[in-house]
Amino acid sequence: MKNDKLEFKNKPKEITGVIVRQLKINSDDRGFFTEILKKGDGVFKEIKQTSYTETYPGVIKAFHWHKKQWDFWFVAAGTAQVVLYDLREKSLTKGETEVIYAGENNHVVIVIPPGVAHGYRVLGEKKVGLFYHTTEAYDSRNPDEERISFDDPGIGFDWTTKNR
Repeated sequence: MKNDKLEFKNKPKEITGVIVRQLKINSDDRGFFTEILKKGDGVFKEIKQTSYTETYPGVIKAFHWHKKQWDFWFVAAGTAQVVLYDLREKSLTKGETEVIYAGENNHVVIVIPPGVAHGYRVLGEKKVGLFYHTTEAYDSRNPDEERISFDDPGIGFDWTTKNR
């Protein structure tokens, strides 16, 4: 049982500053092991909070973005269609969308910089388990979080599955 996973073909566009790092999976007949983040790995920043969420099949959780905070996403269970949209005024990729398929068949860490709106849709019949590590601790009195509707016409993302 040595890395017998499906390969997803990711994104035609890449947003400046977003990093999608493929994780090394060490697997054998007992299961597998992978390192998510590690100081000195080139993507690690000071983490001030780690949170976990589970989302049911068919649900879309989108969009939100931060002014200061970096996010590091790891989909530990299920499969998610992660959608990113660059809102940054001075970015070379302002107005671009990036789509990443992450989860059990594509173990990646997604590094999301401030100013990039992000959200996801659960694909398949399993719920998604998402760990997100952040460079800021959540403050309910002064949250560094802005929301945009999943169907915002300015972003214009079509969440429907394309049967090909």
